[in-house]
Amino acid sequence: MSAKAISEQTGKEFLYKYICSSAAVQNRFRYANITPETDWDRLTQDHPWLLTERLVVKPDQLIKRRGKLGLVGINLDLQGVKEWLKGQLMKETTVGRAKGVLRNFLIEPFVPHTQEEEFYVCIYATREGDQVLFHHEGGVEVGDVDTKAQRLTVAVDDKLSDAQVKKQLLTHVPDDKKAVLANFIVGLFNLYEDLYFTYLEINPLVLTKNGVYVLDMAAKIDATADFICKSKWGDVEFPPPFGREAYPEEAYIADLDAKSGASLKLTLLNPQGRIWTMVAGGGASVVYSDTICDLGGVDELANYGEYSGAPSEQQTYDYAKTILSLMTREKHPQGKVLIIGGSIANFTNVAATFKGIVRAIKDYQGPLKEHEVSIFVRRGGPNYQEGLRVMGEVGKTTGIPIYVFGTETHMTAIVGMALGQRPIPNIPPVAAHTANFLLNASNSAMTPATSRTASFSEPKTSNDVTPPKKSKAGLPPESLHSLLWPLRNVVTGSWKEAQTSSGCSGAKATTLFSKHTKAIVWGMQTRAVQGMLDFDYVCSRDQPSVAAIVYPFTGDHKQKFYWGHKEILLPVYKNMADAMKKHPEVDVMISFASLRSAYDSTLEAMQYPQVHTIAIIAEGIPEAQTRKLIKIADEKGVTIIGPAT
Repeated sequence: MSAKAISEQTGKEFLYKYICSSAAVQNRFRYANITPETDWDRLTQDHPWLLTERLVVKPDQLIKRRGKLGLVGINLDLQGVKEWLKGQLMKETTVGRAKGVLRNFLIEPFVPHTQEEEFYVCIYATREGDQVLFHHEGGVEVGDVDTKAQRLTVAVDDKLSDAQVKKQLLTHVPDDKKAVLANFIVGLFNLYEDLYFTYLEINPLVLTKNGVYVLDMAAKIDATADFICKSKWGDVEFPPPFGREAYPEEAYIADLDAKSGASLKLTLLNPQGRIWTMVAGGGASVVYSDTICDLGGVDELANYGEYSGAPSEQQTYDYAKTILSLMTREKHPQGKVLIIGGSIANFTNVAATFKGIVRAIKDYQGPLKEHEVSIFVRRGGPNYQEGLRVMGEVGKTTGIPIYVFGTETHMTAIVGMALGQRPIPNIPPVAAHTANFLLNASNSAMTPATSRTASFSEPKTSNDVTPPKKSKAGLPPESLHSLLWPLRNVVTGSWKEAQTSSGCSGAKATTLFSKHTKAIVWGMQTRAVQGMLDFDYVCSRDQPSVAAIVYPFTGDHKQKFYWGHKEILLPVYKNMADAMKKHPEVDVMISFASLRSAYDSTLEAMQYPQVHTIAIIAEGIPEAQTRKLIKIADEKGVTIIGPAT
């Protein structure tokens, strides 16, 4: 989940704009932002209430427990606020282990109230639903709310009612305040859902005879929901955590990411650090960072990020150039290391992405040698041998120490090498892999049909019989199990073929795939489909695992693919209903739908009882939508693989 913290000012702006409650929410939009560049005369013109009311001033930089840290000025006039800020604005402050500069403050009206009028409320997301916490004693001394607060779980797709809130949360609240508080909490929960919050905390929430006041607020929103909430969020800013500055290079990569179908992420942790990473894949980036920390490199880890989703050569060049520029600005007495790592790619052309990295290395070869940078590379996937060869060649031609490893080396082994904790082998062992299997060159009995062009969408006649296939490369049939590991029974670990499930609704199949599995692919991803067909052919399947393609943006037609050395035609349907009706043997859907359409297309697929498994490739689907998909899938007995966020 891409839950990102927002400033208190942004959170309150969302609340004041969009909360729907009969409770009288006071001080709407009465706040002023202070930075070192603030023009006080202009500020008082825009907010004349600053001249007449008592005020509260506090930093708005994602700092928790500001009151206990002495970072809140209370019950001051405007002159008092200015005097207070003289000792705080641009001051270096330590909060916990984080050290940062106070440069952004929020001024609001002071609200006189008693301790009995302070409450605590918090809503946060879990896999099963949303948790609503309430405590009748809010404020600075609220303590451990996890153990003290009343708790209410709202299941996925359920609604919260005033009656539920009164019964389960407001048991210790005076009767005369229950109705107003219950209505506000219900309105707050609806706001939380509508604007895709993942965390929303108000402490204290003050209720006086005049109405409800939101004094302090902390919030996170699901950044992947931007395409849904753009009209309400606007151009929302996500401030960095306190103690970490926002860098223009991060904004540059974020802009590249927003304009690309690929994923490009960069976060600077310690620009003076000696350990830099350029990792392919979000999961791999976590593994590499954890390994660096486990091996004692946490204080020297300079960045965190990833590139994935088949970025182009130019996009990879821009990403690599940015990282190389950052790491060659300051020298380190021990030199620096760059870890270019990744697991085994599914569809990304490793050679193409490495070409972009190689271009960047050539452009920065002077600074890289000057800063004594050593580069460690480990990668696998389509065309990875060529990518590694090119990467090794650039090391020889530039004189930069580049150590190159493929799938024969564990993906995190290069971390130990880079940190000097394990030896660097002179000649890496050659991988034993299936990546270079050659398709059968002879037009023999192993070819599915007598004609050069065949269509697996058409029923076979009695004369068109496919003879049994032999194992490739002299392998006995049993040895194919080592190649077909995904077909293993996910529960028992056995190789028993999938049986038709006749159990009750909601019971999931224990075997997701077998050698007879047929799938429908959603989306015109011809490259991925061809890769699946090639794998099927190498594994000696009688027929392709892909029965049809669904693509709503064109009419029904047939698409040419290769089955070994022969051409075949797979049907493409505009409507999923037509595909399901004409291919009743299909029980798997592989969805290449975009993050915007993956939710709706998955819901549609689950309407057909024949579908038992759905694989969602898209990244960036909002967590709220993912939770709904999980709930419906559990009810229908469908296994969901993905989505990735």
